[in-house]
Parts: sequence; structure tokens; C-alpha cells
Amino acid sequence: MAHIGVLKALEEMNIGFDCIAGTSAGSIVGALYAAGHKPDKIFQLVKNLSIFNALRPAFTWTGLLTMNGLKEVLLKNIPDNDFSKLKLPLTVAATNIRNGQVQYFNSGELISTIMASCSIPAIFNPMQIDQNLYVDGGLLDNLPAKAIRNQCDMLVGSHCNHISADFDVTNIKLVIERSLLIAINSNVQVSKQLCDVWIDPPGMDRYSSMDLSKGQEIFEYGYRFVKENFTAQQFQQIAA
Repeated sequence: MAHIGVLKALEEMNIGFDCIAGTSAGSIVGALYAAGHKPDKIFQLVKNLSIFNALRPAFTWTGLLTMNGLKEVLLKNIPDNDFSKLKLPLTVAATNIRNGQVQYFNSGELISTIMASCSIPAIFNPMQIDQNLYVDGGLLDNLPAKAIRNQCDMLVGSHCNHISADFDVTNIKLVIERSLLIAINSNVQVSKQLCDVWIDPPGMDRYSSMDLSKGQEIFEYGYRFVKENFTAQQFQQIAA
């Protein structure tokens, strides 16, 4: 939701993109944007995707939930389901659970790759692609800047997993979620150095990753943060 707000604000500044890379939720937003959908349309798609429709019981030992509902939404709005059919080049990061390495996808079937990039271990089933099993790319590269750095004169990083010091231990779910975010943020610090512009709305950890009920608030927060902290002139100066 926050990524979409960031995109909307950048579009209003006439900031355009020649290629995109994303991991996990960023791969969903990136794919829809690369397919030609505008930020407002992407927001409506995600907003109307009930958590109960998007996630369904898996009944397997490898994960508690599947993302079949999300798959249906993506297929409806990206029917060609192929990287080559996108209007902008897209790179998606996923973690190969067998060899313990990150893999960057930019060709072939699109939607299975997005789902692999989003597959949080033990929560979602791993995705099988070409005889390999993949889970959430955020484990090793939550901001895949290095995958497209050599394609960009100016690279803009949108990071929406800011970790603040204000945290209360109220339940095990929050402890697990925060632990994952801490691990993710460690690899983001390396990727951050590759970006010419760094967009990182503070205090995002006050929102749960599954709290779609606050989607409008999160979207507007990402949008306002960019509007209040960046100008088109700043981007022009960096590009020059």
C-alpha cells in the first residue's frame, strides 16, 4: 500500500521509470505498474482484495496458506502472464530454498515468480519453478537494487519496512513479524547504498503486514511522505 502511494506521488512529479525491480509485496506492485496500470488502479485492486479471498488454507506440511486468490487477481489484470509482455522491464527476487541463494527473474512466466517472491517461509507454500523451490526473496534481498543498478543512470529505492525503536511485545505474531523485519532490514542496508534517491517513510512498523483494513491510511502516508520530503527539482538535479 505504501509503495503505491510513493508511486502516485512520483508520477505527479513527472518522474518516469525505464525499469523496475521488486521483492515480495514490491514485486506485486512492480508487476502491476510494469503492466501499465496506474497507481490509483493498483491501489483499488489491492484494497478490494480481501485477506480472506487472497489467502486460503494450504493443508500441507510446507505452509499454512496458499495465495490462490492473489493469483486469480494477478491473472485477471496481467493476462499475458509473461515478463516479455510487460510494458517496462521487471526483475523479481526470490530465494532458492535448496541452494540458499537469491535468484533474480526477468523472463518467462511472471505470476508464479511473483508468488514465489511473496512466499513467507512456514506461512505460505514454497513455489516450485523449474525443479527448484522458492520462498520470499526478502530473506536475502528485500530491495534488489543490484539487479538493475547497471541499467540505471538514476536509481530510486522505495523501502516500506522501516524499523523504529518504539515496539511493545504484546503477542507472538508481532514478535515473529518484527523478527523477520529486522532480518530483512540487514540486507536492505547494503542495497540502500546503491540508490541515488532513498525513500523510506518512518514508522511503518506500526502497521501489521496483514492489516489491509488500514490500507487507505497506509497508501496516503506513503504518498504524503514523498510530497512533503521530495521535489521534482531534486530529481532533476540528481539526474544532471
